[in-house]
Amino acid sequence: MTLARAAAASRSPRKPGGKRLAALRPLAAPRRLTHELVERLTAEIVSGKLLPGARLPTEQAMIAATGVSRTVVREAVAALRAEGLVVTRQGAGAFVAEGARRPFRINADELRSLREVVEVMELRTGIEIESAGLAAERAAADHVRAIERAFAAIEKAIARGDSAIDQDFAFHCSIAQATGNPQFLRFLEYLGGFIIPRQTVRVAAGSASARRAYLDLIQNEHREIVEAIRAHATQKARAAMRHHLMNSRKRYQKLGAKLADD
Repeated sequence: MTLARAAAASRSPRKPGGKRLAALRPLAAPRRLTHELVERLTAEIVSGKLLPGARLPTEQAMIAATGVSRTVVREAVAALRAEGLVVTRQGAGAFVAEGARRPFRINADELRSLREVVEVMELRTGIEIESAGLAAERAAADHVRAIERAFAAIEKAIARGDSAIDQDFAFHCSIAQATGNPQFLRFLEYLGGFIIPRQTVRVAAGSASARRAYLDLIQNEHREIVEAIRAHATQKARAAMRHHLMNSRKRYQKLGAKLADD
């Protein structure tokens, strides 16, 4: 049976005018078939082509129409269910959830250009400037000590010759924790490694000495943030975080331009 006949045989929902769902066309062979199928079905749901309560096409129909395996289809449906876009009913299939809407997410595979990475950095900047200010305003003694420990952990990692990526992330998370608002920490944990652009530091600095100087520069910016929070200087903490993140963005843009020229 051809893919077209398989799609015709399915009982998948149609959009007004009898056109079939765009999700049910053959998939190419990218690295992330599950991700692509999730994106297609999500688009059908949030656009209203698949309305709340509508039944998703059967596994067999999706396999026939897209050319993917049963495993890919099941993983895609599981991902949609985890995001609250669909619900499954024993023996009946998967249905669009009531009030379904596209969840906020950033996919690593989509950050293919310097511009897209910088966009995430800009988003992070607004959140973290306020995070630093609130930490300076609200941090209790134990929060300040946690921030200082995280700062010291970066120092030790740099001394060992490491890039200190994990320690840097922990430092920013300790500041978010000190705000007393769990949403700041949740947001940073969601972004995860996206917030530490110097994962490319090995490319940015060829020699060990240049790399150490690069990391020491970043650590000096961290020190200004720590000192402001320790002093409960709200505006200074915001300014120090702004200075750090704006410099980080400039460094990343400079690196991107350098790599483009190579």
